[in-house]
Amino acid sequence: MVVNCPCGRSMAYEACCGLVHANIHNAITAEDLMRSRYSAFTQANGDYLMQSHHTTTRPINEKEAIVAWAKSVRWGKLEVLNTALGQEADLEGVVEFKAHFIEDGQADVIHETSFFTKENGHWVYVKGV
Repeated sequence: MVVNCPCGRSMAYEACCGLVHANIHNAITAEDLMRSRYSAFTQANGDYLMQSHHTTTRPINEKEAIVAWAKSVRWGKLEVLNTALGQEADLEGVVEFKAHFIEDGQADVIHETSFFTKENGHWVYVKGV
């Protein structure tokens, strides 16, 4: 039985976000990058989270704290609610999502609209609101 990728797509991690974690250029759309970032959070992959963050907004000084937090929660599921632009030919994209997790025994959710752009020929996360 194939276990779905943490991002929720019905394929194995190695055939989905694992390909993007190995080579960020494999994120063809902004949604692909957003899903790969969610999977990186589930794995507390701080190096990828930094790599996939725009250089002008990259929280490099917070990397250890981000990794520690990602390890401290139990990740549930990702819901992609809406996308705008962010296709292969676009230069910008927007993805609205909900990331469900449990922290200190309490269910919680991050509901964010994320903004993406292309930097050095690949998608990166700029900011979320």
